[in-house]
Amino acid sequence: MRLFRPFFAQCLYPDAIFRIKTTEKLLYLTFDDGPDPDSTPQLLDILDLYNIKTQFFCNGRAALKYPDLVNKIKVGGHKAGNHGYGHLNGWLTTTKRYIDDISEAAPYTSYDLFRPPYGRLRFAQYRKLKRNYKIVFWDLMPYDFDISFGSENSLRILKSKIRPGSIIVLHDTPNSNANKILDEFITFSLKEGYSFEIEDFDSA
Repeated sequence: MRLFRPFFAQCLYPDAIFRIKTTEKLLYLTFDDGPDPDSTPQLLDILDLYNIKTQFFCNGRAALKYPDLVNKIKVGGHKAGNHGYGHLNGWLTTTKRYIDDISEAAPYTSYDLFRPPYGRLRFAQYRKLKRNYKIVFWDLMPYDFDISFGSENSLRILKSKIRPGSIIVLHDTPNSNANKILDEFITFSLKEGYSFEIEDFDSA
């Protein structure tokens, strides 16, 4: 079963960020799992075309391997967040190992902004992390990473479920269909009266 909104997580992690509180038609794009030499430049080109700034939650191992891409993200006015070093599933990982993994990624990504891989972390992990990190989930997940779901379905979910303040998670990987649907989704959203913002999450 696919859950496009993380309903249960909002109850478990009350201080985490899922959506920006606003009545304005504002959307917040975010990208996970990069950087990648194939997908990242394509995404940046599309975003630049519309002068949209976003948040990239980078994988520490990839950020270490491709520092020039991380720099390109930042120079372009986008922000880098921490998505862990080894993309660990918090439910299957001890708290110490999980925290150590995030700390390993921090020098290459971020020391204060974190998104849990898979959206899965134990409460003990959450409790420790929130002392130093803003923990950012999402309001809408269109399963762009799932090849079996298909780009048409991902685009349909985005078009039908966006709402003011939605934090949207897409994926910065070659297997994601984000590059295929991003241009059309942005065009659709703008026609519907939405605009795209970048959020520092400090006051969210």
